[in-house]
Amino acid sequence: MFYGKLIGGVIGLLVLGPIGLILGVIVGHLFDNGLMQTLKFASPQNIARIKQSFFETTFLLSGFLAKADGRISEQEIAHTEAVFTQMGLNAEQRKRAIEFFQRGAAADFQPEPAAAAFIEITRGQRQLCQTLLFFLISLALADHRIDDAEQAALQRIATLLGFSAAELAQFLRMAQAQDHFHGSAGYAAQPGTSLEDAYEALGVSADVDDKGLKRAYRKLMSEHHPDKLIAQGVPEDMVKLATERSQEIQAAYEMIKKSRGG
Repeated sequence: MFYGKLIGGVIGLLVLGPIGLILGVIVGHLFDNGLMQTLKFASPQNIARIKQSFFETTFLLSGFLAKADGRISEQEIAHTEAVFTQMGLNAEQRKRAIEFFQRGAAADFQPEPAAAAFIEITRGQRQLCQTLLFFLISLALADHRIDDAEQAALQRIATLLGFSAAELAQFLRMAQAQDHFHGSAGYAAQPGTSLEDAYEALGVSADVDDKGLKRAYRKLMSEHHPDKLIAQGVPEDMVKLATERSQEIQAAYEMIKKSRGG
């Protein structure tokens, strides 16, 4: 690919003469390299590798997290079974997911190699790492509480994925608040849900202005958009779970809008 070098060289020549030609070719070369890397990353073959890595890493770290407190609770088993059902896994996929989960739950399992491999394959894309972390947070919240061992395991994983303790704390608050907008009858504020829960679900404070509120809402909806997640390499079956968050976020936003007379 040479279009960047050609265009950069021509522009440089017209603006600065021979020296500009050289500078333009150098800048164009850097552009061409960056474009080639982007196209290579977005290739069907590479997206397939990312999907496989996302699937494997999710269940490896799910097993590690579930066993963090010394035992896998009935709620965590039920949550994992619900994930299998929601994803619509076939028999072979289910078998693989269970194998990865059991490997992650083994006493000698260390999350560092799994996280490092995921980072390498995905180039550490923040959105993919955040989506993976939210899957794990949902598992940790399956029994509606997080003990010290689970908190430590989550923080260990979050750090490996590039998130600070403060960011993890916010993600946890948001996930817990978003759960208030998902019940057996659908996506709406559940009994006992407060307006404070709605703001927390969107990750904003109650004094945010309308413009800031809408910006936060649109950002979250964009992050959970199915087409965007699939394009980045989240497996289609797992997108079903990720997009549930968008419906919870929508319900929280509607509650706030109604309270503001919008």
